[in-house]
Amino acid sequence: MRVTVERAALLRSLGHVHRVVERRNTIPILSNVLLRTGENGLQLKATDLDIEVTETVAADVLDAGATTVPAHVIYDIVRKLPEGAQVSLETSGETGQMTIRSGRSRFALGALPEGDFPDLAAGELPHSFAIPAAELKQLIEKTQFAISTEETRYYLNGIYFHTLEVEGALKLRAVATDGHRLARVETEAPEGSRGMPGIIVPRKAVAEIQKLVDDGGESVQVELSPAKIRLTFAGGVTLISKLIDGTFPDYQRVIPTGNDKRLTVERDAFAKAVDRVSTISSERGRAVKLAMGEGRLALSVTNPDAGSATEELDVDYEASALDIGFNARYLLDITAQLQGDTALFKLADPGSPTLIQDRDGAPALYVLMPMRV
Repeated sequence: MRVTVERAALLRSLGHVHRVVERRNTIPILSNVLLRTGENGLQLKATDLDIEVTETVAADVLDAGATTVPAHVIYDIVRKLPEGAQVSLETSGETGQMTIRSGRSRFALGALPEGDFPDLAAGELPHSFAIPAAELKQLIEKTQFAISTEETRYYLNGIYFHTLEVEGALKLRAVATDGHRLARVETEAPEGSRGMPGIIVPRKAVAEIQKLVDDGGESVQVELSPAKIRLTFAGGVTLISKLIDGTFPDYQRVIPTGNDKRLTVERDAFAKAVDRVSTISSERGRAVKLAMGEGRLALSVTNPDAGSATEELDVDYEASALDIGFNARYLLDITAQLQGDTALFKLADPGSPTLIQDRDGAPALYVLMPMRV
């Protein structure tokens, strides 16, 4: 195999594919990226057996062939080459090595045969639709923070995507929860998504999709089955991921419908006040107390070791007085997702979940469980 490729194009593609490769692998071939010549140039592929990312980069192919080399090593080499450089990749059958040349630099990397490289075959993917990249990005960004990291409840370790009818219109909805907070965001369901199964996309795949959406074009092609999903991005990047094999809980049951106490507060001022008073707590997860009275909100944190902090805000609140506590970090995570100038809190009592939105009927909705204060 002999190919020549521009450093910038190769670096961009290696940047996309090498991220799925785990730094430590018990199976040596999984530490490698597959390089294979094709009609359109050089194809790069990497996998961890759960996710596979493939991309083709334009290249001048002198001799066809394929091999695999350590993904993080070749990425670091190409990253450190000068901008505008041409990179020559060459393998010789006898040595089992790849030679990388650029200008006066020369590297020889140990290679493993391409025949050992696993193929994450997607199989039959009966549901297919295109979704605007901006909408997919929003669904992910506004729910990702609530994904659970608790491995025992593996079915919460991802984002649950499904379609449903809302007031006569079909919506595509993304939901994530860790049991303490819940994020639910919806958008108009893309044409072709009706009847798709509810799927749980795992956390690592979600993170990769988010990065690829940032680099991608205007639309993403989605194909899925109950077990796997394939996303094709503009520019020729393809991601295949296994889905979490589990049942997502009935999240509708934890979304309160009868919370009648309404608090409207300026979002930015509220977030900064929570951040300031939580400085006094020994860790970010310490509860901040919200004491609501007519037209005002008092935020306070008490730490027996460090002291206490209070701050008052003018708010729109006309219900009976209420004191409630929340995890300060969770409050900040949620307010960071809101897009409007204000935040609307719908509360019931100190022991019941609270609903947080930009406004009534906003496409993003958050539920936060209170803490004792």
